[in-house]
Amino acid sequence: MTPQELKNSILQLAIQGKLVEQRPEEGTAEELMAQITLGDNVDGQRVKQKMIAQITEDEKVFEIPENWAWVKLGKVCVIARGGSPRPIKEYITTAEDGVNWIKIGDTEKNGKYISSTAEKIKPSGVSKSRMVHVGDFLLTNSMSFGRPYILKVDGCIHDGWLVISQINKIFDQDYLYWMLSSNYAYMQFCGKASGAVVKNLNSDKVANSVFPLPPLAEQKRIVAKIEELLPYIDRYEQAWSKLEQFNSRFPEDMKKSLLQYAIQGKLVEQRPEEGTAEELFAQIQQEKQRLIAQKKIKKEKPLPEITEDEKPFDIPESWKWVHLNYIASSSLGKTLDKAKNTGDLQPYLCSINVYWNGISLEKVKEARFEENELSKYLLQKGDLLICEGGDVGRSSVWEHDVTMYYQNALHRVRFYQNINPYFYKYLIECYKGIGIIDRFSKGVTIKHLVQNSLNAMWLPLPPLAEQKRIVEKLEQLLQLCEKLIF
Repeated sequence: MTPQELKNSILQLAIQGKLVEQRPEEGTAEELMAQITLGDNVDGQRVKQKMIAQITEDEKVFEIPENWAWVKLGKVCVIARGGSPRPIKEYITTAEDGVNWIKIGDTEKNGKYISSTAEKIKPSGVSKSRMVHVGDFLLTNSMSFGRPYILKVDGCIHDGWLVISQINKIFDQDYLYWMLSSNYAYMQFCGKASGAVVKNLNSDKVANSVFPLPPLAEQKRIVAKIEELLPYIDRYEQAWSKLEQFNSRFPEDMKKSLLQYAIQGKLVEQRPEEGTAEELFAQIQQEKQRLIAQKKIKKEKPLPEITEDEKPFDIPESWKWVHLNYIASSSLGKTLDKAKNTGDLQPYLCSINVYWNGISLEKVKEARFEENELSKYLLQKGDLLICEGGDVGRSSVWEHDVTMYYQNALHRVRFYQNINPYFYKYLIECYKGIGIIDRFSKGVTIKHLVQNSLNAMWLPLPPLAEQKRIVEKLEQLLQLCEKLIF
């Protein structure tokens, strides 16, 4: 049950006579109504007599106590619509004798009272509007129609308001407020509101709204009970809000936790028979030496050893900390320049095609590539693509069976020795979440992950078989996370 549903339930119990007990010594609603004599004006301004129909049995939608009565609001209160002197701009004034001009904007969210106004009108505008007083009730009659407010200032109202006046002999002010705030009242107003786009209430429809009337003393006890319960509702709302925030964050927080467990070697167990990262690293270096000898890649300058202070977390003994360019080759795509590019038109990816959950082939652009550029910028299955700018670090693995090239807004990372690219895609996603990508990015306002920074990034290297098991377990659990929507 939401806090609003709880509040609605309490107010419904209140107006059905189930929140407090009935006491014979407090009299009856019939005796209360016998004391009422309604006038036909509000502050000297005549109010057209409303046509009040008799209450039908169908309108009595629930049982009420025997000493209560069903009443039409217009039978016990004077209800009138506001009015505006026109053009209103000519009547707005800052003079001391100005009359408060009460507008919807003078209310506070979830407020009960209107205590001040931002504007005033000239006294000459009063006869063209409607004067209201402290203690009167105002109802919004358009947009968020039916919202009640109690006046703590005198002033004039425009035609976006209805005033409910002469209530003090029949209603306790606070009881009337809570009754008009109930879902029962709102549903009545919804049924009576008119207008295709903007719903409007008029005074006749409000006057013919049906409400249960308790004895005055019981009204006061109902209010006391409601006010006794309000702090509990507020506490419930605070707890509910915290729970809702927790529920909304839970899938994403769980995903972040799983990613951190994965890259720290805590998601699956280590198995000695799968070897060590040192052995895998040695195999990678042998492969690189062979490729250098074949002049397929260039020899790189060695990077400084990763210090203990640089290691952001502990990893298993069978793992190893490495720089990216020790386990993969990386390069930015082609710089596109329509004035200079020549060659045949080819499809290419840019950063807007790369998402965390995959690569979109919608709106793929074309550019001209020379013959000698085709092999350099051609994507292969298993290439990890990382955004150089924009949402820096956003990554995905290329797995499509189509010919595709890429532009210089993307890093293409190609791993050696069948290293699992998805392990490092998830690692980059985790690094993004914990701020490591920002740490390696350059720029103050606009961030970029430049080539040298990416190559120097320190990464944990697990054994190959463990990489595969981590990815399988992670993808299994991430699917469950997507279903954790409360």
